Amino acid sequence: GENTGIVKKFPRFQNRELEATRRQRKDYPVFQEDFHYNDTAGYFIIGGSRYVAGIEGFFGPLKYYRLHALHPAQIFNPLLEKQLAEHIKLYYERCAEVQEIVSEYTSTVRQGDRRQEACDLRNSYLDLKLRYGRPSTCRALLWEKELKAKHRSLFQALLEMGLVTVLRNQSESVLEIGGRIFEKAVKRLSFVDGLHQISSVVPFLMDASCCGYHKASYYLAVFYETGLNVPRDQLQGMLYSLVGGQGSERLSSMNLGYKHYQGIDHYPLDWELSYAYYSNIATKTPLDQHTLQGDQAYVETIRLKDDEILKVQTKEDGDVFMWLKHEATRGNAAAQQRLAQMLFWGQQGVAKNPEAAIQWYAKGALETEDPALIYDYAIVLFKGQGVKKNRRLALELMKKAASKGLHQAVNGLGWYYHKFKKNYAKAAKYWLKAEEMGNPDASYNLGVLYLDGIFPGVPGRNQTLAGEYFHKAAQGGHIEGTLWCSLYYITGNLETFPRDPEKAVVWTKHVAEKNGYLGHVIRKGLNAYLEGSWHEALLYYVLAAETGIEVSQTNLAHICEERPDLAKRYLDVNCVWRYYNFSVFQIDAPSFAYLKMGDLYYYGHQNQSQDLELSVQMYAQAALDGDSQGFFNLALLIEEGAIIPHHILDFLEIDPTIHSNNISILQELYERCWSHSSEESFSPCSLAWLYLNLRLIWGATLHSALIYFLGTFLLSALIAWTVQYCQSVSASGSHPTPARAPRDPTAPAASPAVTPAADASAQDQPTVTSNPEPRG
Repeated sequence: GENTGIVKKFPRFQNRELEATRRQRKDYPVFQEDFHYNDTAGYFIIGGSRYVAGIEGFFGPLKYYRLHALHPAQIFNPLLEKQLAEHIKLYYERCAEVQEIVSEYTSTVRQGDRRQEACDLRNSYLDLKLRYGRPSTCRALLWEKELKAKHRSLFQALLEMGLVTVLRNQSESVLEIGGRIFEKAVKRLSFVDGLHQISSVVPFLMDASCCGYHKASYYLAVFYETGLNVPRDQLQGMLYSLVGGQGSERLSSMNLGYKHYQGIDHYPLDWELSYAYYSNIATKTPLDQHTLQGDQAYVETIRLKDDEILKVQTKEDGDVFMWLKHEATRGNAAAQQRLAQMLFWGQQGVAKNPEAAIQWYAKGALETEDPALIYDYAIVLFKGQGVKKNRRLALELMKKAASKGLHQAVNGLGWYYHKFKKNYAKAAKYWLKAEEMGNPDASYNLGVLYLDGIFPGVPGRNQTLAGEYFHKAAQGGHIEGTLWCSLYYITGNLETFPRDPEKAVVWTKHVAEKNGYLGHVIRKGLNAYLEGSWHEALLYYVLAAETGIEVSQTNLAHICEERPDLAKRYLDVNCVWRYYNFSVFQIDAPSFAYLKMGDLYYYGHQNQSQDLELSVQMYAQAALDGDSQGFFNLALLIEEGAIIPHHILDFLEIDPTIHSNNISILQELYERCWSHSSEESFSPCSLAWLYLNLRLIWGATLHSALIYFLGTFLLSALIAWTVQYCQSVSASGSHPTPARAPRDPTAPAASPAVTPAADASAQDQPTVTSNPEPRG
């Protein structure tokens, strides 16, 4: 091995079963010489490779022991849990029946309706027959009588489907019918009372799942895991999530990756398994982005709390789009570029329309001197996306954009010489220049040259340098660079990338969440929200939130706050608590989510009790993110008598030795609150800071005046007592005649003029009345 010197050498295979398998599978390679496998690298694949077919099934966590074997009783596999295994068995037994029925049905469709036995198959001729004659009853499909009661929804869907086209092979026919059943079910969910329809469409979704259409599997997984108008059953939810993941359904795989990443909803915490699910979708994401067809949309971070962003969401007939179109027609380069981007990627509420986008790219590139438009159109011409390829014009435009200093175009020239001319020296020259200009694509491309061992002047491959360039590209947001870094972190095969499964998951999760199919679900939820279709908005945001994407989790919690009646009626989970709580464990959680969780811990929420310690932690995290409200709420907690732990103060970089008492900490918190406030005029933070200092000044002034008054009074009393005592002694010496002087009715009665000592000492610490409580 490269690191240990241990190399396992395998002799030529002399295995009768393997040789028989090779004769059956002609695509297996025949090894003509010995090969070596280094099992010390820390990474290998169980279940298949590019040479050996994998095993179809469900895999649990796996550990490889090189030096000793374990007894079977020592091996634990969560998927062998008895109830789950029984659910999986029942699912596949049911699906075998469903697929048999569908296959028989499609076989009958292919035969046409030449015989009377084909009865209820709907086509245009039978429609006329049904209109003008009496339909006959079906006597041919004998299995219908036995299974009709068990699969009522399936027969109903098949008889209403009306397949009139000749379907392809049997497996594709079953999948296509599953897709049609799913679309029919989803259409019912888009009604005004769509959530009320869930219980009635679940059987149809089950049939679609059995047909291999695993979007239905993900819907069922979410319905059961959240109790969305069905009895909550986490075991059933796990079953359908696993089924969807086995079918490589994108949202199901992300759901599994997220649950294993966080260890929630009874999924075991397992970063390696999480990485496996996320990496499956992450590798498909760049390919999906270049596919112009399908239910995809650009994943945008649009928060329902942000009214300004919501105002600019538009459609093809919206004011924003029409204004951009007007400006673009007048030759405004910025409007042309934005309009083309919206149409090409499906952004800002506009449906994807690559053909229309290309027209604006072409118009901007040929009529203006804007380098960005020239570059975009050149890329379209190079790749032939929605337009005929024209390499000559594309190169001319690319050089023109590069001459104007556009770093993307400089990188594009390197890509041209690498892909089409195989001139690696010239490609490296352009990429080095673009990399100096800050282009992440160029960093990635340079890494590829080192990885392939074709960097000019450098002999052989250099994975270390390749990894450094990939890391730099990943920090710039490059998808493929991020995928390479995640692979290095999960394997730990490079010294510069020590094995770190958690970091590998974070990086692959980031890429997977850019997938266009997830973006489509998020966009449907946003459009429904803007149109006031609450049922549909809640449905799609639940589907998106369960994949683990933060923006959908906080948006769903926001909807549940706006419509608590809807959430309480249809969801069997504490929506606000669940999704704000999920969001604060994300890497890029927004500060308002920490404030919300701080409020929920402070007040207690439904069945959740009050927890001031966690409330302080949430507010502190919001403050650390630069949110003035976090500092403000921490200060109010102190004024109410709460104690901020020293580790929280250290977290906020507040030195307890300098700020040794609550007054000093309050001053520091209010000052930071004021400095982080975005309001130019007086803010609550500045007013609170001013009020605190006024109280301190008033307390100090009042305290000094009381001491002065008290001292003067005591001195006067002492003098008066001394004089009175001397007079009494003098009078007793002369023995005067006793006589009672009349009391002056106007003389004031003795009364204390000084606040009692306990009250005076209370002035040392300022008190607050009617303090507002912390708020998010």
